Amino acid sequence: MPYICEDNCLPEMGNMRSSKKPRIIMVPYPAQGHVNPMQKLAMAFLNLGFEPIMVLPQYIYNQIMAHHHHLDDQIKWVGVSDGFDQKDTTTADFFGIESAMENTMPSQLAKLIQKLQDGGGGTVVCVVVDLLASWAIQVGHKCGIVVAGFWPVMFATYRLIASMPEMVRCGLISETGLPQHEGKFCSLPDMPILDTQDLPWLTGTVAAKKARFKFWKRTLERSRTLRYLLVNSFSEETKLENSQMSLLPVGHLFNHIQTNNNPSFWEEDKSCLEWLDTQNPNSVIYISFGSWVSPIGEAELTSLAMALEASRRPYLWVLKKAWLEGLPNGFVERVSKHQGKVVSWAPQMEVLRHQSVACYLTHCGWNSTIEAIQFKKKMLCYPVAGDQFLNCAYIVQVWKVGMRLNGLGLKDVEEGIRMVMEDVEMEIRLMNLHDIVIGRDDDVKEDLNLKAFIENMKKEAS
Repeated sequence: MPYICEDNCLPEMGNMRSSKKPRIIMVPYPAQGHVNPMQKLAMAFLNLGFEPIMVLPQYIYNQIMAHHHHLDDQIKWVGVSDGFDQKDTTTADFFGIESAMENTMPSQLAKLIQKLQDGGGGTVVCVVVDLLASWAIQVGHKCGIVVAGFWPVMFATYRLIASMPEMVRCGLISETGLPQHEGKFCSLPDMPILDTQDLPWLTGTVAAKKARFKFWKRTLERSRTLRYLLVNSFSEETKLENSQMSLLPVGHLFNHIQTNNNPSFWEEDKSCLEWLDTQNPNSVIYISFGSWVSPIGEAELTSLAMALEASRRPYLWVLKKAWLEGLPNGFVERVSKHQGKVVSWAPQMEVLRHQSVACYLTHCGWNSTIEAIQFKKKMLCYPVAGDQFLNCAYIVQVWKVGMRLNGLGLKDVEEGIRMVMEDVEMEIRLMNLHDIVIGRDDDVKEDLNLKAFIENMKKEAS
């Protein structure tokens, strides 16, 4: 069973004490797109004979448990105090989470590590830290435990972030991260072209953009103390050498790891799978903007709704409650009678696997991108924030397995759907990319890399 760590209280060790397996503490950034790949990494460690312990903020732990009577009990799940009012987590936005991670959670993690070290059972050999939760790097170091980084998205995004000092030096951005001119640029010779407004930290108000840039600077500084970086990507994408860290791509392994219970933050509406069963093969447009994106705006939402209805094509649209308020009155009831289905959350892997789904209108989050490639779905791209713009650039410019929408108007959406659905060459490129990204050619190599990493961790811990 999972374990809870409440304020001023740490979990009873229970059967954690009886296990003599070496332990790996895992600290994901508390967002759905970060917890999912970290869980798969935990399963990889479990298969290698370790006891993985996933550490989450208490409010996220509670949110997951509200929709799951149990999680995979082979992985230990621990919630630690985060300072939020558990009855009202409306302040748990990016900056609220950052404050909790920097000010409340470090002492709680240190106490947990100490309790595990003193309580018998297996030795804690390593702490694996999502770089966006870089606060935990310092905790691990202070506790005398080897720390490895985990980068849950495309490695190209890390390289883009790592080039921030050079962007400042060459005058592309200011000392606070704001663009000094508008237009296209290429930060590194082998990267696709981006717009200056597409940089990962340029989200929200000017003050928010500066604060996010500061967050990334601190993340970069802390990551420089790491010797190992596990990357949720494939070998071809991470093949460039990095002098500071040993890069270990592990994305291939994740493609073949089956978990008993995915830790969804929201309840999945599985009625959409029954609805998909009633549709023709390769006919449905699947639309989802992911789990970590603010509403795109009422005008854009209304425009997309009208465009989808006018397309006369069947579609499945995932819209969280905060977004539903922006839809035209009666829209959901009207389209559900003859054309579309709208749900608040969906089992995405099962949806993309379904034969009736033809293409995916996506925000280009990394997990969604990889899942689309895994199930051979062409993409209509509408990036909103963060790394999504760079992912989109690779999808459209480099891999050419999707098309970027310039807007969500009737003409943009109609033309985008038509072009993606009818592009046979795009389908061939997608099949080839699927073999590279999802194929098993690199599985043995990545498995050996992970085992070598583990052996090094054991030696350093002894």
